Amino acid sequence: MPIFQLTDAPVFPDPTLAEENGLLAIGGDLSVERLLAAYSRGIFPWYSEGEPPLWWFTNPRLVLFPEEFKVSKRLARTLRNTDFDITFDTEFALVINACAETRPKQGEGTWISDDIKEAYVKLHLAGHAHSVECWLDGELAGGLYGVSLGNVFFGESMFTRISNGSKAALVALVQRLKRQGVAVIDCQMTTSHLVTFGAREISGDEFSHLLQLHIPSSNTKTT
Repeated sequence: MPIFQLTDAPVFPDPTLAEENGLLAIGGDLSVERLLAAYSRGIFPWYSEGEPPLWWFTNPRLVLFPEEFKVSKRLARTLRNTDFDITFDTEFALVINACAETRPKQGEGTWISDDIKEAYVKLHLAGHAHSVECWLDGELAGGLYGVSLGNVFFGESMFTRISNGSKAALVALVQRLKRQGVAVIDCQMTTSHLVTFGAREISGDEFSHLLQLHIPSSNTKTT
């Protein structure tokens, strides 16, 4: 299938037209309007610094349903016995910067360029991107950030500076989303780490159907 070249308009081709590896389109910008149009269809940007924006729709899709979230007895005991403080949306810029800094140290490289950071801070200020901060003794120990649309949360990245810092943030996030009635958490790509928490793969078609059910149609823009 062809890779679509985006125009100035914040619209996307049908996600079912993505390549087998998930690549759907190239180009465009990272405006708030375009990011919202992308996420409403399950499309996300992922590319290296110096490249034009690359847009992806992975199939199968790893998702986590809040009611299926699992916390091991060992982790639950550790979290009870550690004086973590959890906050929400208090230090978004610190969290996304920490995610960008941590990944290269783990040998994973980073796609969180300065352009990505700037774009998601704007998305946060617009009320759509959110962070979870985990603190220990006043220091940022871990955290994560993602995008919220309707009753869907799209996880983007997490980091930890001490053992279980990101896990504590994830547990707090899922508990909060469950109380808010969020139906599905998008994990994008499959990792064994997230599978241990109950995440599972579903088809791209099933994922798209969930988005149609749980995100207001006004956010959906396609070519």
